[in-house]
Amino acid sequence: MKLLGKICAALMVIAIPAAPAFAQDNAIELSGDVMAVKSSTDAAGNETTELVEPTVIVPGDRLIFGTDYTNSSDETVTNFVVTNPLPSAVALAVDADPALIVSVDGGQNWGVLSALTVSSEDGASRSAQHADVTHVRWTLASVAPGESGRLEYPAIIR
Repeated sequence: MKLLGKICAALMVIAIPAAPAFAQDNAIELSGDVMAVKSSTDAAGNETTELVEPTVIVPGDRLIFGTDYTNSSDETVTNFVVTNPLPSAVALAVDADPALIVSVDGGQNWGVLSALTVSSEDGASRSAQHADVTHVRWTLASVAPGESGRLEYPAIIR
């Protein structure tokens, strides 16, 4: 349960407006959540999957980290960047969208996972893996007044 508290506390969203700050101050409202993926099979053998509030989580459990956004201003917001650091207790799930923009070095460099590398302890370079991801990022090209949406990524408890 202590691990769950750390994961929920680590759900931090960093939003960076790319246009002048005066035009976008508090324009986009953000809220985040973490849901556990629960699968079950009924008596007929039908499997169902649902998202539930996480209560007890263990290594291997699947979580969905989500960020809801709403433009509460009267102006369109352009090139709004939402960055989510991954808590150290989770790894990006291997079935995450391959087009997702990620960092494997604490937010210094960004790209799709297949284009990134990491340095091993011996100094050799290797292709980055899902477990190396430290941050995910989305750029919202345009968010109209009143528009809202949701950004998500799947993770696995280490």
